[in-house]
Amino acid sequence: MKKLAAAFFALGLFTPAHGADLLTLYRQALAQDATYQAARAARDAGREKLPQARAGLLPSVNLQANTTWNDQETTYRSGPLPSGTSRFNSHGYGVSVAQPLYRRQNLAAVEQAKAVVESIDAQFSQAGQELALRVAQAYFDVLLAQDNVALARAQKEAIAEQLAQARRAFEVGTATITDTHEAQARYDLITAQEIAATNELEIKRRELERLTGTPVEAVDPLRGEPPLLSPEGGMETWVERALAHNPSVAAARAALEAANQQVEFARGGHHPTLDLVASYTDNRVGGGTFGAFDQTSKSIGLQLAIPLYQGGGTDSRVREALANQEKARQELEAAVRAVTQQVRQAYLGVTSGIAQVKALKQALASSELSLESTRLGVEVGVRTSVDLLNARQQLFSAKRDLAQATYGYILSRLRLEAAAGDLNEADLAQTNTWLAVR
Repeated sequence: MKKLAAAFFALGLFTPAHGADLLTLYRQALAQDATYQAARAARDAGREKLPQARAGLLPSVNLQANTTWNDQETTYRSGPLPSGTSRFNSHGYGVSVAQPLYRRQNLAAVEQAKAVVESIDAQFSQAGQELALRVAQAYFDVLLAQDNVALARAQKEAIAEQLAQARRAFEVGTATITDTHEAQARYDLITAQEIAATNELEIKRRELERLTGTPVEAVDPLRGEPPLLSPEGGMETWVERALAHNPSVAAARAALEAANQQVEFARGGHHPTLDLVASYTDNRVGGGTFGAFDQTSKSIGLQLAIPLYQGGGTDSRVREALANQEKARQELEAAVRAVTQQVRQAYLGVTSGIAQVKALKQALASSELSLESTRLGVEVGVRTSVDLLNARQQLFSAKRDLAQATYGYILSRLRLEAAAGDLNEADLAQTNTWLAVR
């Protein structure tokens, strides 16, 4: 029973030594995960598209200045002006202002930039939800690996005890060498399984370390049993929520709007442009044929440009934009279908996970009774040591399957929230309350 207690300890049914909890690791990943930080940088860069596009609607002001050293030699073949050489400096400056009054392309560019920013914000939200899922998946992978190691060690100790008993029974002549060989074979097998489980645990720890940027030696197990709660509402209700709030659908929808505005931008190449332009210049000449002089000029006016023919380039850009518009429309449809499938799969994962956990609980209870019955049968001589080994194997398999199903149920709940576009830190905090956190 001490070995059984150790196994339950590994499954979180007893109070464990503390490790890292889910919420702490998630917050570390928010600051350390390279994929998420890259998504953040991409969002920050993409948001600059809007002020860049708005700049096309605002005035532009330019300042020009010049200074020139002149060395002139003039020779007149006739006339009253004398020939000669003059050396002088000329300099000046000017300011020009242009205010777009009508540019259809610039208006379309602003609307397109708004859609692009909306799309990248949705993509960043999607990256955040994916990070939460990746951390949760890695966390429960480590937890399951810890359970597998603990179960393997507990099973190894139980088989080692039975192997010692078989040897003693053979030495005194109350059992055959077959029992010893069978127990030895099981012991060797579980030793190999323990090595594999230990290696798998190390791999899963490194994966969690990759996300958080810090070494993780152990994670907190479940504290008792998590509540087995069915999703509120039917499957189609969750699908409707997902289509309204899922970030990947929102990003695809915004990308389609950006493609629509790109068509308007391309068609704007056929439209005239009208600008208000003004300038002021001040030039000062220090010498020359007509002597030194100062000159200033001011101008203001309207500048109209009407495109007549650009070699077919504008028409080609319109056709390109229309093709990209259709591409974006199909990508939106693909996103809708993918999210619908994700929601249904996660929903079924939750509902079937509940049923599976309940069934495996019963299987575990039955396996415990079977082990006790087999142990009594061995004592009275109606069951063999091989039967006892099989019963122990069945019990440990039931424990492992129950742990795996329980973690799968929890992950399915998180995946369902993510598919619906509602996964956030509060959901992880709720899951964290099911752990034996310090």
